[in-house]
Amino acid sequence: MIIYCHSLLDDPLNAKLRDALSPQHQVHFRTESASNETLKSWFASADYILGNPPVAWFETVPTNLKFWQLDSAGFDQYASIAIPEDIKTANMGDWFARPCAESIVGGVLALYRGIDRLTLLKQKTEWIGTPLRAELKLLYKQNVVILGAGTIGQSVNAILKGLGCTTHLMARTSPDADIRSKEDLFNELPHTDLVINTLPGTAQHFVNAEFILKMKDQSVYASVGRGSTTDEDALIDALRSGKLDGAVLDVTEIEPLPADSPLWQMDNVILTQHTGGGHKNEHMGKVDLFLNNILAIENGAAIANEVNLVKGY
Repeated sequence: MIIYCHSLLDDPLNAKLRDALSPQHQVHFRTESASNETLKSWFASADYILGNPPVAWFETVPTNLKFWQLDSAGFDQYASIAIPEDIKTANMGDWFARPCAESIVGGVLALYRGIDRLTLLKQKTEWIGTPLRAELKLLYKQNVVILGAGTIGQSVNAILKGLGCTTHLMARTSPDADIRSKEDLFNELPHTDLVINTLPGTAQHFVNAEFILKMKDQSVYASVGRGSTTDEDALIDALRSGKLDGAVLDVTEIEPLPADSPLWQMDNVILTQHTGGGHKNEHMGKVDLFLNNILAIENGAAIANEVNLVKGY
């Protein structure tokens, strides 16, 4: 069995993966120095793949491919790939949910409590102190709408409830959601202090000018789903006009965010640069899940976190 590891792992994790497999498994690890031609040849010969290779590589699906373990939760970029039904595919499930939730809630807290501004003042050794106090907000008892009831949305919900917020989950089919239609959502938005977007990329520009117009004046918008779900021009207009009090963005429409984007210069915007899912052991989780799923496949058992690329879940 040939394994191609497209994920860039450190030496200890490479060793862990290799040592856990039997001698019948031949592993090729992607490195920064390997040529594109070499990597594509390893990809083309693989029985098992770990990671997220370029979409273009799948114009020809590897002939022997039996299992593909993505190293992300999201996979909307691969929706157009024609993967045969007998090839098992899995994502990272809820592995990144808690880190994403903590990042976006942490960003909101930083915005509400002025931590971002105070950090900049520290760099300038500028003491303002007391005058800032009147500008600070409390997250406690805020009315929050969470767009999406998947693993990230559920984790955000759990944290916010612990902070004393009133929360509403919006999703069309989830039994955990209490808002299931756009009409009901638009009825709730004028009473909502904070909107947190955890939607997948299939919800293109779900948050658009019409959506933002329905939001409560001086409310806050946060996004940790996919940058494509937010109409960035409409968001920038709302931030400039004062319609919205601020925004916390882990994701943007174009990444890296272009240097000429107005978002860089806005004092009421926190940018966390798509680091939301990161944590010290994130790569260890990828390796562990990959190994467990290989074991399951080779023993005829069900794999964890199986997904359908076309359906998007």
